[in-house]
Amino acid sequence: MKRSVFVVIVALLTGITMQARELEVIKLNAPDKTKGDAMMKVFGERQSIREYAQRELTPQDLSDLLWATNGINRPDGKRTAPTARNVQDVDVYVAMKEGVYLYDAKEHALKPVSAGDYREAVGGSQDFVKEAPVSLLLVTDLSRLGDASSEQAKLMGAVDVGIVCQNINLACAGLGLATVPRATMDQETLRKALKLKESQLLLMNNPVGYPR
Repeated sequence: MKRSVFVVIVALLTGITMQARELEVIKLNAPDKTKGDAMMKVFGERQSIREYAQRELTPQDLSDLLWATNGINRPDGKRTAPTARNVQDVDVYVAMKEGVYLYDAKEHALKPVSAGDYREAVGGSQDFVKEAPVSLLLVTDLSRLGDASSEQAKLMGAVDVGIVCQNINLACAGLGLATVPRATMDQETLRKALKLKESQLLLMNNPVGYPR
């Protein structure tokens, strides 16, 4: 009996490991920095959209979106989104049907985190989120802001996430994409899927797709 249980556990662990190995690093296209509408037009068109066409984002649109969200825009490594003391505490995770990835701004690539479709967990009680081909999840690592338990770190982390979220909203308006900023999600499931540390707070998410 004990041997049978051991064999089952090994088989399950092997299956989970193999599933994780199915995901590979996605090297993104170079961002097209000439693309998009004029800034004042973008502000005029920014809106929250909750209906998405049933099609995947093109590789170029995904690349441009992530670079605008929190990519590197200067040779010194600084980002499109400012953060307190330039500690760059915000990490952007990307949930798609095949799995969850972490956006690596230095490599402009998506690094595998967990295989599987977690968009339902992102949606929580709101089913429309599952219709979006991509959901961006915004996490602040409070340890980069000093004392992770301090109210000041939590406040600044929330501010930094809000700035990155606004980058997403404006980028979508300029690139012809649809999104809505959200805070509702299945925190317990997603924290496990994203493999977050105690000092990391998952604060917001943006489902992204083409408008229906």
